[in-house]
Amino acid sequence: MKLRLTLAATALIAFATSVSAETCAVDVEDPFDLEEAQINEIYTCIKEKMVEGYSKGDDPVAPVYREWAVTSTRPAVAGPHGNRLLQTFANDVAAEQYLKFADDGFVMPAGSVLAKESIKINKKKKAAVVGPLFIMTKGETGAAPDADDWIYSAVQPNGKPMKIKQSFCHDCHSGWSDSDSLAYPLEEVRVSN
Repeated sequence: MKLRLTLAATALIAFATSVSAETCAVDVEDPFDLEEAQINEIYTCIKEKMVEGYSKGDDPVAPVYREWAVTSTRPAVAGPHGNRLLQTFANDVAAEQYLKFADDGFVMPAGSVLAKESIKINKKKKAAVVGPLFIMTKGETGAAPDADDWIYSAVQPNGKPMKIKQSFCHDCHSGWSDSDSLAYPLEEVRVSN
């Protein structure tokens, strides 16, 4: 009897530990109210869960994007993408140009890929949850003429592809037409070269 109780107690403790390890508590409702230390704490709590979830599917970017150049010192709320905390990574083709954070006069090279992690603050549960992984891929000239040759996609937190309309993504990104449709991280979190 004691052995069963001990095994049951051990299983319960292990379950509780795994649940608390996956829950990233947030004590504010508005992500714009988060301070740098709080954002860093949330990211530390959730970052491994993000890659694990995104990689459950067959998107080729999901398991490798963290090996790319990180473009900001931490996630930040920029406003687009549903007021989520965002952290962008640039592949080797994109990194050199992207990390200049240039305002105009350039076109990203074909083969550039940007992957943007997102974290949503669940106001009801007061917790941070994994949002979609947003992906922009620069195609060859003519690949997507209505979107400046950018192809938009996204991976849900469970690894499944997210259904999106190219025009929906590009309608927003076209606001940055001078910088080849790129909306950079907020200035205060951009990595310096």
